[in-house]
Amino acid sequence: MATEAISVHEASQVSEARRRAVLLSERIDFSAEDNGRVAIVATELATNLIKHAGGGTILAALYSDDEGDGVELIAVDRGPGMSDVNACQRDGFSTAGSAGQGLGAIGRQAQFIDVASWPGQGSAVMARLARARPSPGQAEPTRMGLTLGSVATPKPGEEVCGDAWTVARDRAGRPMLLVADGLGHGAAAAEASTAAVRIFATHAASFPDVVDAIERIHDGLRATRGAAVAAATLDVDEGRVTFSGIGNIAGAVVGPGEIRRMVSHNGSAGVSARRVQAFEYPWPRDFLVIMHSDGLSSGWSVERYPGLFSAHPSLIAAVLWRDACRGRDDATVVVARARA
Repeated sequence: MATEAISVHEASQVSEARRRAVLLSERIDFSAEDNGRVAIVATELATNLIKHAGGGTILAALYSDDEGDGVELIAVDRGPGMSDVNACQRDGFSTAGSAGQGLGAIGRQAQFIDVASWPGQGSAVMARLARARPSPGQAEPTRMGLTLGSVATPKPGEEVCGDAWTVARDRAGRPMLLVADGLGHGAAAAEASTAAVRIFATHAASFPDVVDAIERIHDGLRATRGAAVAAATLDVDEGRVTFSGIGNIAGAVVGPGEIRRMVSHNGSAGVSARRVQAFEYPWPRDFLVIMHSDGLSSGWSVERYPGLFSAHPSLIAAVLWRDACRGRDDATVVVARARA
């Protein structure tokens, strides 16, 4: 679930954004027609970044959740923003002397689009292009009852992300979210975080709680360089989150005008864990759960941007990444909301 961060600040980089987006869709066997749709959306997003924002970043990733799977493209920038988002999505509307087909074309090609913008504070445009659902006889994905979004980028200059995350159901059938940050960066860090995800996914159905999950991961990572790990049980019916962590994975329950940060203990899974403990927090139905590695600073705020709280979690994750990514480490942020 790693994310490619594609810098787009000059016209020559549009074709590179398009190429890398199509490579993603080809990995999951999109048809030629669907690859064409991905190419159109990537081109329009990149072109808009140059025309209207003076450049920005396209975050490209594969997604798989309750809504299906496919390619997710998000353009983020720090430009002047849009004064009227709804008007900008209509064909023929332009502030750059063009034909005004950008956002309209994206909306026609994608199965889902979400747009957020704030005058003077930039914009974020998200498009999801779905793959056809499994044919008869193929297994449907396990549904979690959550709407999820994430951004997970490697340290600049590295080819692989040393962070990893996943979600699975525990023994009681509750969704449990895991974020792991392998110590350091690069391939060895990715080996540790991937091992944490593998252990978690393999044994999740037997975990009675998050403490058992963290302890199992701690034991299983002893042959690796270790990782900071945190797991959260998201109990939708009871309206609570149970959180346990070793190391500096941050967690928070976020609502309108409210943020409650969750507690993790010092240490590194697979190396040193003096104490593993769980903490419970209320989780009102419309609140978010946000978890991230230390590649993001703690200075982010959803409240800073009117309307962002109600956006798709992927769009929220992208804006937080834009604002808080330190730029010198792997960076992962995961946002979860209970499905209505």
